Amino acid sequence: MAVTKSLAEMEQSVPDSDARKRLAAFFDEDSFKELDKFLSAEGELSSVVAGCGSVDGTTVYAFAQDVSVKGGAVNKAAALKIKRVYDLAAKNGFPVVGFYDSKGGDINEGMAVLSAYGDIMKASAAVSGVVPQIAVVTGVCAGCAAMLAAMSDVVIAAEKSELFLTAPFNNADGKLAGAGSAENAAKSGVCQILAKDDSDAVAKAKKLVAVLPENNLFVGANTEAPDNDAAISASMSGADITAAVAQKGSVIEFGEKFGAAAYTALGALDGTTVAFVATDKAAKLNSADCAKIARFVQFADLFSIPVVTIVDTEGFEGSSAAELAGSVRDCARLAQVYATATTVKVNVIKGKAFGAAYAAFDSADLSYAWENARIAPMNPEAGKVFMGEELTTDPFTAASLGMVDGVIDAADTRETVSGALAMCDAKNLSPKRKHANYTF
Repeated sequence: MAVTKSLAEMEQSVPDSDARKRLAAFFDEDSFKELDKFLSAEGELSSVVAGCGSVDGTTVYAFAQDVSVKGGAVNKAAALKIKRVYDLAAKNGFPVVGFYDSKGGDINEGMAVLSAYGDIMKASAAVSGVVPQIAVVTGVCAGCAAMLAAMSDVVIAAEKSELFLTAPFNNADGKLAGAGSAENAAKSGVCQILAKDDSDAVAKAKKLVAVLPENNLFVGANTEAPDNDAAISASMSGADITAAVAQKGSVIEFGEKFGAAAYTALGALDGTTVAFVATDKAAKLNSADCAKIARFVQFADLFSIPVVTIVDTEGFEGSSAAELAGSVRDCARLAQVYATATTVKVNVIKGKAFGAAYAAFDSADLSYAWENARIAPMNPEAGKVFMGEELTTDPFTAASLGMVDGVIDAADTRETVSGALAMCDAKNLSPKRKHANYTF
């Protein structure tokens, strides 16, 4: 005759694992409510801890893989818990945060483990664009788990974590430096934010949750940060301008190691989250830069986060290598994402805006140019060679043609951007289609 365990005995059988410690550090004190705590596979504890709580007052659903239980192996029981998190998040309209630390699928379940991963992926895809999804990689995240993490809106990875699809890694010499590392994931654009360690990864996830909207119907996340009184000058970079325009301490950079010519970051302005893009880190944009910006703007658009773009670029990189890397495809994708985004868009041309690059960003609700900006159908030097004359590039000519809505002094950038966002605050465009056929 089976002996039924008491609740106290069941509670004692649950280990105080790293997964539970991460959740405790992530959620507000005593706010975490665990789901399906005693759901098991063949009488063994589940390799996933899942539940709901609050982060700085915002409700969040989360799951954490528990490497102390069978190496965090994913099985049907674990998949059921994770899927339940997604289902409840979708019904209630709150973000999902996943903490990844697992050696892989439970091979003892055979083909069933593939079905388990498939169920989780379908649940994640179902809420994509409905609620924010954040993946926090603290240990090994491989194979199907790596794909699932990459399906999230944002991937945060601790420096010593691993994120890869297949192993082992080999090149002609039998070695591949950095393969499977978080650093490589950041350089390839899979990981948007690197963290020093587990604690830093949890802290960065908390900060990100605080500035993101709860769901796609929640317009504008209110953020608390001191106002900024930093001076803005014509010599500043796009990143520095972002730091000076946004409220102090509110900037969160995305993709620092991917797309070196582009800068993307979330920040707060007038208490509302804003997506900042800058294109002045190199003369021209390549395939990676375009992909980085397009992904970021698409994410912002899904959650009605206003986009402020600081433009200073000669255009797109032109070479055989660039074309083979997909430059035409990714440039087209960049233009499509900007043109179809229905969120508020404000442009500030701080320097060069030549040819196709000007056109790609030319879908803002309001555009402004600094007094020293240069706007032209092509690089003026090239124009002189091909057309035999100097092209007009001054912003006042562009303003007279309606290409920009105003010419401003660099020092007035914060006030101008703030006013432009306020003017478009009531913008409401509901697309009549699901989405454009994006170029990938």
